[in-house]
Amino acid sequence: MNGTVLVTGGTGFIAQYCILALLDAGYCVRTSVRSLAREGEVRRHLKIGGAEPGDRLSFVRTDLSTDAGWTEAAAGCVYVIHGASPTPSGDQVTEKDWIEPAVDGNLRVLRAARDAGVRRVVLTSASGAIVAGHKPRNRPFDETDWSDLTGKVWPYQKSKTLSERAAWDFMGREGGDLELSAVNPTAVMGPVLGSEYSHSIRLIKNLLEGQPALPRINSGFVDVRDVADLHLRAMLDPAAKGERFLAIAGDSMWMIDVARVLREHLGDAATRVTTRVVPNWLVRLGALRDPVMRGIVPLLGVNLNTTSEKAKHLLGWKPRSREEAIVAAAESLIRLGLVKG
Repeated sequence: MNGTVLVTGGTGFIAQYCILALLDAGYCVRTSVRSLAREGEVRRHLKIGGAEPGDRLSFVRTDLSTDAGWTEAAAGCVYVIHGASPTPSGDQVTEKDWIEPAVDGNLRVLRAARDAGVRRVVLTSASGAIVAGHKPRNRPFDETDWSDLTGKVWPYQKSKTLSERAAWDFMGREGGDLELSAVNPTAVMGPVLGSEYSHSIRLIKNLLEGQPALPRINSGFVDVRDVADLHLRAMLDPAAKGERFLAIAGDSMWMIDVARVLREHLGDAATRVTTRVVPNWLVRLGALRDPVMRGIVPLLGVNLNTTSEKAKHLLGWKPRSREEAIVAAAESLIRLGLVKG
């Protein structure tokens, strides 16, 4: 065995693929969950992903909102992959509900890792910490960019930006011998393992279930298996120390292009996928009443293309195509019966 790695937020989509990758690489894994009652669920998902780790996987109860449990969680670990963070679940009412757990959670994990003598923490951040709030530009976003919080920024993107900045500030101020790397994925696709999956995959589920029209929004896409691979590369490669890495496969896509990929590759399973684009003015009108549509308005017509050249050049990362990632997500939703009739 190569030692023990703590993966926070073990019920999460990316976290579970990181666990699979770590097990395959010969590590023992300790994962944090808010309720130990979910251990069985996590193990079922890992089995679908091809792993039955037995006692190579252990669970610890922790919560981002409290100090309790984090010292025990990090004890004896060689590395930490920190992916636990608020995601768009509908539970958040105010910006504070988004930001405080993300910022405070990052600091709790970093302190515990530092005090436990962990070599490096890999933080699962997001492209939302890079691409949001900017005026239109002619070049892809890269790791030198940070979201402009003076612009129109969704609370999720704001939480990712502030929490990642807090992590880097902590490292500069009191990180000691601890090292930090960050991975900033775009919309995460790939095969789902159960009903817990990336919030981005809801886009695919909605299309397969007959969403009536497509807003003119743009996003990068990447396969979760490649995101996990990038986490391990950022964990192990000396060149990743103090660096952040965007994760995108190819160029970004408009929703109409995603719909066409599904129709091209899924045949009869994509008969309800629309290619009708809703005008921007109609989305803005609907946003007066619908908070979900209100969140879409700042993204209308905005090209959010990013580049992964840094990860490819520095770490040798080779992601699957964006089309393969999208189709794998759709096929798994159908296979596991998660698409409503």
